[in-house]
Amino acid sequence: MTTTTAKHPKGLYFVFSISIAERFGYYGMRALFVLYMINALMMDKDLSALVYGNYTGLVYLTPLIGGYVADKYWGMRRSTFWGIVLMVIGQLLMFFSALNFQHPEPARWLMYSGLGFLIFGNGFFKPNVSTFVGQLYEPGDRRLDSAYTIFYMGVNLGAFAAPLICGFLGDTGNPADFKWGFLVAAFVSVVCLILYVLRKDKYLVDPAGNPIGIEAAAKKKRENDITDRNGTINTTPSVKYTFREIALWLVLAGGLFALFMCLFKDDLIGAFIFTATLVVPAFVISDKSLTKIERQRIWVIYIIAFFVIFFWSAFEQAGISLTYFAAEQTNRNIMGWTMPTSWFQSFNAVFVILLAPLFAQLWLALGAKDREPSSPVKQAIGLLLLSLGYLLIAIGVQGVEPGVKVSILWLVGLYFIHTMGELCLSPIGLSMVNKLSPIRFASLLMGVWYLSMATANKLAGALSSLYPEEGKVKHLFGIEIATLFDFFMVFVVMAAIASLILFLLSRKLQKLMHGVR
Repeated sequence: MTTTTAKHPKGLYFVFSISIAERFGYYGMRALFVLYMINALMMDKDLSALVYGNYTGLVYLTPLIGGYVADKYWGMRRSTFWGIVLMVIGQLLMFFSALNFQHPEPARWLMYSGLGFLIFGNGFFKPNVSTFVGQLYEPGDRRLDSAYTIFYMGVNLGAFAAPLICGFLGDTGNPADFKWGFLVAAFVSVVCLILYVLRKDKYLVDPAGNPIGIEAAAKKKRENDITDRNGTINTTPSVKYTFREIALWLVLAGGLFALFMCLFKDDLIGAFIFTATLVVPAFVISDKSLTKIERQRIWVIYIIAFFVIFFWSAFEQAGISLTYFAAEQTNRNIMGWTMPTSWFQSFNAVFVILLAPLFAQLWLALGAKDREPSSPVKQAIGLLLLSLGYLLIAIGVQGVEPGVKVSILWLVGLYFIHTMGELCLSPIGLSMVNKLSPIRFASLLMGVWYLSMATANKLAGALSSLYPEEGKVKHLFGIEIATLFDFFMVFVVMAAIASLILFLLSRKLQKLMHGVR
């Protein structure tokens, strides 16, 4: 059934609220993370980029675990609760690490422990909260792209405020102050936990008022899953894998892991992420309970997720190479006041807050006239805008010598264009996964979607190592990356090619979606 009313359910704004608090904790910590490693723990750029890439990659890998546990055992509500608890512990460990920064060895181990709790906490929180949004609406509801755009605005309200507040307290030039930024991130994570516990029963309900997310999808009676959210009839029962089949999958995973370990020179985390990126989607698509239409829709998720890797590996330079650029080659002086480097990470978020309502209305208006672009086309546009953002800053740095600072407007312009691209790609991708996924795989496939971001973030860390440094010669596919112009043009070309290919594939993908837009 298609809903035409413009008003969104109250549950959307509850999810919106807890996402603000959770993302505040994540982005508050992230705004200080690289600066803390370099300026307090005295780690060099290559090592800090490796740790950053591993952390952000694993943050987007563990939603597979959280989605699987929610679908099979715990249900979404319980999984979300434990996700928040783990993140609270992780933020507190980051605070204790910064409290002891003068003792590098224990400080590093406290930091690594905190990262571990944050990684697994995010894994249980992220896929389930994203899935909650879709289950607040009836099947076929045209408001879903708009709803995910509003949800995305909530995410970015937290991302906007966190670098400003945590950066103000922690990024002062005094390494001893990083602890205060981490402490604020921990406090807001506790607020998120309290809000969730007190209000979840009231607001996490479907259009008929029934609670959602209490029971694991796999434990529900089969009749509840005969017709999926897209109206597809599915009477094939779920199957259990034999010992032989599981053994074959484990052998395949082990072989790929060994191969990646050789290719990436014993990068344990990188090998694990790239192995999961290949094996887990293959495992899901091989499920014998999938109908032909379900399988084709899942292939669309996978194909677009592949292109999303190119987007996020370039976009996530904000936390690494663009932070270096802001600190070293951007004129941050505004009427005698020097803007903290960490504040630049709020630019994208504030643009999302300003533009998200406009994009939400745009999709509703185009949908009402039956002129709304399909999800693949929107995402191709997002990749094109990403390329244009890097082209802008490449022009801004062309011919600029190392150490010479450029106008802040070049970086502001990049973030503005990238935000428009993000709004065409990220919330639309979340909505697409929700609409295309069979109900019994909803959280797991949301985890697979985030798996593409895990790969992208790991790749982002590797690409950031190409950032030009005096006395170091860097190459990509035999091409020397000698200047900032060369560095930024890598992302211009990469995103432009990905955008073009996705545009060319969009009609074929639309057919495989079988009526879902």
